[in-house]
Amino acid sequence: METTEIDEKDRAILRRLQRDGRMSVAALALDVSLSESACRRRIEALERVGIITGYRAELDAQALGYSLTVFVSITLGSQTEKELSGFEAAVRAAPEILECWLMTGEADYLLRVAARDVTDLERIHREVLTRLPGVIRVNTALAMRPVVQPRGLTLR
Repeated sequence: METTEIDEKDRAILRRLQRDGRMSVAALALDVSLSESACRRRIEALERVGIITGYRAELDAQALGYSLTVFVSITLGSQTEKELSGFEAAVRAAPEILECWLMTGEADYLLRVAARDVTDLERIHREVLTRLPGVIRVNTALAMRPVVQPRGLTLR
């Protein structure tokens, strides 16, 4: 998507929604000094042009029994369009893979995976990661603790 022109009111709306996506339109409108209808129109416009791409709940992995966060570097045997497309389709179908990024550098992809424990990680490695099409190298790194959690974009 191309960059869309937004003004300071839009940036204020986006900053607040990044912090609290469940904020009511009434509270948001009050915070950014707009009427509810004007605020709602701006939100809908930001959604329509693809600046706001969705809303979701953030879950605590530890509370749900996922004690390990693992970053996995994947190297493929080749980078043909067929190979990349096949790999990416398989990744999308694997619920254990939380994120996947096409990379530059030594590895072709960087994945983020959550595992319940080392036994679960071994299962994911054996049954999911090594079975992805075209994979010739899998390198896993255990995350010890987050320093900066996912946060919103800085809007200037």
